[in-house]
Amino acid sequence: MAQKKYVYFYGVSKELTEGDQTMKAVLGGKGANLAEMANANLPVPPGLTITTEACAYYSKTGGKYAPEMETQLKAQLKKLEKEMGKKLGDAKDPLLVSVRSGAAVSMPGMMDTVLNLGLNDKAVLGFIEQCGNERTGWDCYRRFIDMFGDVVMGPYTGLTHHDFEVELEALKKKYKAKEDTDLTAEQLKELTEIYKKVYQNKVKKPFPQDPWEQLDLSIRAVFGSWGSERAEKYRQINKISGLMGTAVNICTMVFGNMGARSGTGVAFTRDGGTGHSKAMGEYLIDAQGEDVVAGIRTPKHLDDMPKEKDPVWKKAYADLQKIMARLEKHYKYPQDVEFTVQEGKLYMLQTRNAKRTGLAGVRWAVEMASGVDFFTGEKQPKILNQKEALMSVSGEDLEQLLFPVFDIAAEKKAKIITSALPAGPGAAVGKIMFEAEDAEAAIEKDADEKIILVRHETSPEDVGGMWAAQGVLTSTGGMTSHAAVVARGWGKCCICGAGDLKIDYKKKTVTIDGKVYKQGDWLSLNGSTGAVYEGQLPTQVSPVVSAVVDGNAAAKKDPIYKMYEQISKWSDTHRKMNVRTNADSPADSAAARAFGAEGIGLCRTEHMFFEGDRIWAIREFILADDEKSRKGALAKLLKHQQKDFEGIFKAMDGLPVTVRLLDPPLHEFVPHTKKDQQEMAKRLGVPAKKVTQRVQELHEFNPMLGHRGCRLSITYPELCVMQTKAIIGAACKVAKLKKPVKVLPEIMIPLIGTKAELDFLEKIVRENAEEIIAKTGSKVKYMVGTMIEIPRAALTADEVAETAEFFSFGTNDLTQMTFGYSRDDIGSFLPDYLNEKILPADPFQTLDQTGVGQLVKLGVERGRETRPDLKCGICGEHGGDPESVKFCAKVGLNYVSCSPFRVPIARLAAAQAAIKG
Repeated sequence: MAQKKYVYFYGVSKELTEGDQTMKAVLGGKGANLAEMANANLPVPPGLTITTEACAYYSKTGGKYAPEMETQLKAQLKKLEKEMGKKLGDAKDPLLVSVRSGAAVSMPGMMDTVLNLGLNDKAVLGFIEQCGNERTGWDCYRRFIDMFGDVVMGPYTGLTHHDFEVELEALKKKYKAKEDTDLTAEQLKELTEIYKKVYQNKVKKPFPQDPWEQLDLSIRAVFGSWGSERAEKYRQINKISGLMGTAVNICTMVFGNMGARSGTGVAFTRDGGTGHSKAMGEYLIDAQGEDVVAGIRTPKHLDDMPKEKDPVWKKAYADLQKIMARLEKHYKYPQDVEFTVQEGKLYMLQTRNAKRTGLAGVRWAVEMASGVDFFTGEKQPKILNQKEALMSVSGEDLEQLLFPVFDIAAEKKAKIITSALPAGPGAAVGKIMFEAEDAEAAIEKDADEKIILVRHETSPEDVGGMWAAQGVLTSTGGMTSHAAVVARGWGKCCICGAGDLKIDYKKKTVTIDGKVYKQGDWLSLNGSTGAVYEGQLPTQVSPVVSAVVDGNAAAKKDPIYKMYEQISKWSDTHRKMNVRTNADSPADSAAARAFGAEGIGLCRTEHMFFEGDRIWAIREFILADDEKSRKGALAKLLKHQQKDFEGIFKAMDGLPVTVRLLDPPLHEFVPHTKKDQQEMAKRLGVPAKKVTQRVQELHEFNPMLGHRGCRLSITYPELCVMQTKAIIGAACKVAKLKKPVKVLPEIMIPLIGTKAELDFLEKIVRENAEEIIAKTGSKVKYMVGTMIEIPRAALTADEVAETAEFFSFGTNDLTQMTFGYSRDDIGSFLPDYLNEKILPADPFQTLDQTGVGQLVKLGVERGRETRPDLKCGICGEHGGDPESVKFCAKVGLNYVSCSPFRVPIARLAAAQAAIKG
């Protein structure tokens, strides 16, 4: 049986290099890319990579090396020594190496680098002899003690870089040295001795002189860093899972600290902030790698390199530009590279896909595929095709183009006073208000007033104030709470679950981190990150929204809008699945259609009940003692509902509209405070006692599983009758206008668990619909279907499909009922579940494909066994989540439906699903 390979060699020649870029899972991103560059004969210092499998073994066995790993490491190290003509720790000509971590997915900050490993009290003298530069020798040794002490021994002893930095500053002060580079060789030798004492004081052992011990401890430190708190947190935040561990990269040292002809730097093949095609970067002369990022000295701009006095820098710059262009073309993605120049010779230390803003990501994609700079019109090389461009963009990238954002420079300087869940992206600035009605009143008085609505949570009664506000901040609730869902539907900034807010509604104050903020004080919310700032931060408006929603002609000329438009067109060319929207008003419908929605997948009728005086009609219905009184109350609602549907049908002319019959329990429509109940009694002319009694009767211990959905219309069939008349009446009316509207209504019966429930209400719907169609002489075609949100409905989908003409999977409730989690209360334990890896992600944000997703898959399959042409879609919040959209395409859904401002993201995800196949 072949021995498992744990250590790979790279560099010197293509023939000696083991591995390539396809082996990221085993070699890590850094190791795989180093091997790839070596295969391309680029100037890469040779080295070794210990695999992620070795890390996995180390973690699993509590700190033991995998069998044969140590033997392989020593053999590969001997090969490296032979090729370099140097030996690790040799007193005459020592081999020095760097030790770095490198997982399959880039994880910046997981573990820092150790440079100059192999130096000791004897080897440093041999190194000085070989390089002919005493200052470089002592500079390298003192840096090694610092980094080894901080990175390798620090986690166990408390030794930090700061401990060494204090001594460095003291020595600089002693010799009146302004910069590190002003210290002489003799002074650096003195500093090295001081560092060794700092190390011994904290570690309680002398600095190790055995190079193998140095290497062994460094490897263990890299492996151990994989399970560190910061690494775990980073993977959780960035939804990184399924990795074996980190690789260890042991690379021959090259030296940027050998004087005026040496240096080190970091560069990007394109600008990661703006997306500009010009390379950007920074470098330092006479420095080592960490100096550039540590801010010890102010680095120079990459463009200054060819202007340096020594001519070696002009050649180094030209070589770097050629290599970067080659790397970008090879990887088909802008690269982030690290380089060192040693005595005029350029070496490449790393390349990886560059981190960037959403704007830069979209710009890179469209320009690299079109070969045109969208800002200047200048031509540039075509590197990608359309499909490759689409696959390089994420939904988050596109989302960043749609929402107002804070001025980048201003936000960097601002202080975060609290942070919570980024529930509604974008930026918002406004004055604190605590009551929705106050916010509405303020906007009525001054339409330009800017408000941040601060609440414990929001309810349907707060929608007016939420709409009036620039942004919403709540102390409770999660990503699918009422505040979050409504805000996203409007493209409104929202931050939920800020548990450290102490709100006092009576005093109209909120205390954050000990400071009291009053009504009228200013806050700034970043809904994309969840950060809350004190005061007013300046914002930048999205030209995309201005062009798409407002039809602003000037905005349509903006390069950002043109890039959005290009990505959207390419998405539509390649996707196979339709994208609809969740919309409850003509304005929402028009906005969604402008964003590319191909119909409405969910129109929630209950949201219409809160507008104007309609709430009083539904409350009259709730208080009614008999069917006749209930019908009388509903008659008042009928004309309003029909008018709403007429507006929506006009906005969606020619496209399907799925209307969900009333879903929430009736207690959501009644007041719960004594004062408001008295007002209701007075308004409706009934005793206050009757209102209080009815509110008490409507109380349920678990409303989610109570008297709601289809159960309401089964108890009160007149509800179903009224809503059917409103929907079909509106459809028939607009279909017979002078300029006819093509209407495709789909009536959706919610929360069914049995076919009998659906049959009961489907009969009522069809009887009333056919009667109106016959009376008006209309030719309107309609469909009757159901919302699959109870597991039993999915399991018996073959029976349900005998009646239902379409299924719409309501994955919010389906997730609640499958997991047994309340989406409004999950915030109390979800962080623990994510920290302990009990759940990979919030199941209300990203569809649980192995559980809830299987119910969706089963429902589709069984439903189509009965009715092969069964139309299937999804209308939960998952309809706008890219990973969930891709799953929906995979299981054969006809469409996904999401909030209007998520439509472009869903279009992109659907295209990516089709491309991936």
